[in-house]
Amino acid sequence: MPRNHSHKGHHHHPAKAEGKKLFWTVLLNLVITIAEFVGGILSNSLALVSDAFHNLGDTFAILIAWITVRISKRASDKRHTFGYKRIQILAALFNSVTLIAISIFLLFEAYERFLNPSPVKSLLMLIVASIGLLANLISVLLLKSHQKGNINIRAAYLHLIGDTLSSVAVIIGGILMYYYSIYWIDPLITVFISLYIFKETYQILYSTYKILMQGTPPGIEIGEVVDVLLTLPEVNGVHHVHIWNLTDSEMHFEGHLDLEEDLPLSKGALVIDKAQELLIDSFGIKHVTIQLEFDRCDDKEIIHQKNKYNE
Repeated sequence: MPRNHSHKGHHHHPAKAEGKKLFWTVLLNLVITIAEFVGGILSNSLALVSDAFHNLGDTFAILIAWITVRISKRASDKRHTFGYKRIQILAALFNSVTLIAISIFLLFEAYERFLNPSPVKSLLMLIVASIGLLANLISVLLLKSHQKGNINIRAAYLHLIGDTLSSVAVIIGGILMYYYSIYWIDPLITVFISLYIFKETYQILYSTYKILMQGTPPGIEIGEVVDVLLTLPEVNGVHHVHIWNLTDSEMHFEGHLDLEEDLPLSKGALVIDKAQELLIDSFGIKHVTIQLEFDRCDDKEIIHQKNKYNE
């Protein structure tokens, strides 16, 4: 009953570039936060002070993202045999929850501003908000190329999108207040920003939930995987299949292959090699654990419900 645990074809994605960009993004957001706190107090702008709190939360979120990128590069050890990559998923979950909290805070602030609009020094507010917008745009550009391949970077990227939209809202509100004394437009835009953040955060929360629950990765149909493995002439059946994501970009497969005949170990190893190649070429599954059998298991269901140890 040979059992193979393969890393064949698996490559560790270098995180040096994204780590550097996250570091510079943290510094930029810290500058924005300080500028908006000072500008908000001097201009009597609640919008700027609120946006400063928003940026402060996001600065911590991006700092966590930067730390997890560095930690995730650590090698596996006896206590963490899969390494530290999944810390990125935990951080993405934390960032998503933080985004929801920030959005709720913004909605409460918008409600208060609807009830109690107050005049501000609009020109100073516009200058500070424009600086914040420029810094946010630079930060967004820094992370844009990395956000699709890493759920944690995507969470930080969405933080920055929210910051950018928030800066735009403050600028629009400042212009309208400066020229027309329209004070209710700022909380209205804030509501739209919060709803946008809720929408984007839901997608990240769902992705992290699926990964932490070891759900079947999106785009993967277990029936199709089984059908591909059954094309091997040596394989009579496939059962006890598990397919899951360790991270958002690393898929794992585990399953039993029931052989047509009782093969020696050397020939069984060749069957495993063929199965690995099929999984890599057909589905991009590069981390494979296969157990070979010859009419051994009584339960030959594709999805194993229980075993003799937990009945």
